[in-house]
Amino acid sequence: MNRRFADAVQNTYAELVDQTFHFPQEDFEVKDRYLRYNGVDIKHLIDKYGTPLKVSYLPKIGMQINKAKQMFANAFKKHKYEGTYNYCYCTKSSHFSFVVEEALKHNINLETSFAYDIEIINKLYEKKKINKDIFIICNGYKQKTYTSRIAKLINSDFKNVVPILDNKEELMAYKKSVKKPFKLGIRVAAEEEPTFPFYTSRLGIRAKDILEFYVDNIEGNEDKFQLKMLHVFLNKGIKDDIYYWSELNKVINLYCQLKKICPELDSINIGGGFPIKHSLAFDYDYQFMINEIVANIKNACKKAKVPMPNIFTEFGSYTVGESMAHIYSVIGEKVQNDRECWYMIDSSFITTLPDTWGIGEKFLMLPINKWDNEYHRVVLGGITCDSHDYYDSEEHINEVFLPKLTNPKTEGPEEPLYVGFFHTGAYQDQISGYGGIKHCMIPSPKHIILEHDKNGKLVDWVYAKEQTAQSMLKILGYIK
Repeated sequence: MNRRFADAVQNTYAELVDQTFHFPQEDFEVKDRYLRYNGVDIKHLIDKYGTPLKVSYLPKIGMQINKAKQMFANAFKKHKYEGTYNYCYCTKSSHFSFVVEEALKHNINLETSFAYDIEIINKLYEKKKINKDIFIICNGYKQKTYTSRIAKLINSDFKNVVPILDNKEELMAYKKSVKKPFKLGIRVAAEEEPTFPFYTSRLGIRAKDILEFYVDNIEGNEDKFQLKMLHVFLNKGIKDDIYYWSELNKVINLYCQLKKICPELDSINIGGGFPIKHSLAFDYDYQFMINEIVANIKNACKKAKVPMPNIFTEFGSYTVGESMAHIYSVIGEKVQNDRECWYMIDSSFITTLPDTWGIGEKFLMLPINKWDNEYHRVVLGGITCDSHDYYDSEEHINEVFLPKLTNPKTEGPEEPLYVGFFHTGAYQDQISGYGGIKHCMIPSPKHIILEHDKNGKLVDWVYAKEQTAQSMLKILGYIK
């Protein structure tokens, strides 16, 4: 990193980053003393809207989709792969209309996980955001409210709705309610990784039962329904380790066995997506992993002398995760003993970034300003009365270092320290409950959308104002 600050001293935060990482990076740089995120002037947004603040940068969604498509195209060309590639977005990662509709601009398909997802599909069709040729992959353990909605989609001429059977009994629901020929998929129950408390996933049908299930319940009914897809989901995502390749190859080999007796089978759906960047030290070779996946499938099919399947992927976090940031102000400093310095933020981690509290997730955290101040180790604390409302470790160093709040060389009053948590776009609103009651009644922050207008200019607008006391009191029954 170039020395941007004439008045910089040794042991500044800028020096720390410079010595620890390659910086600037594709989506982060410091310009005019302030951090920029995908080129966005965050300080301008803070001045305009205040903090706490949620920012959704929609162009990142298309960038991620197109990057994955290009890498699969590269792999197909390299290995002379004969199937097609189909990108699916998992709506459960973020159901918001601005996310789904932005993703749909890039010629993708959708994956659902619950009955109400089908209502989203209907609305998207009404708004002419999709047509009836789009693939709708329906996952999850399905109640009647879900299977009946799936049946209505198929009966209304959606041509590529694929219910993924999670158990053997599910097929009966479609036999009773679907009036047209339809496609089927089967989810293969994966073995969990060794650190998991269970041996086998609760989701899907056991691999050893699938051949018999096909022969007894699907074969011979091709005029009514056809098995088109095998689905595998690995909770840890796509990682280069023995566990991942072992589980993936089990499904590939099962496909080869089934294909010999089920000519209609033509697709493998790889669920559990790519990791996203949660640290400046993030290092993941996406192209290598895609090349290996494609090569593994091709080699197994050539050995078994069966046609190569079409490849579907389901990317949720990868699609939307890197498109959002949470911005806070440090509103106070508390030194409680000789080892711990607390920076208090103007919101709550429990309510705005529940994964940090619930599963110990680490997000990419950087200060927005004060890069020329000296740094020290701190603990970030939320303003709820819960002792678990804190953030105390970064993925790359297991400690949080931030600039000191004041610089002895600066004259006059200083602005607050602003802290950003980046790549927070997947699951956080779904888990915390958007617009509902929050712990200690801490309000949801203002939510800003950044997108390109028709002329390609980046514009910002308010999707949701900060939650009010009145809206919470109404939910709680104090206001009629």
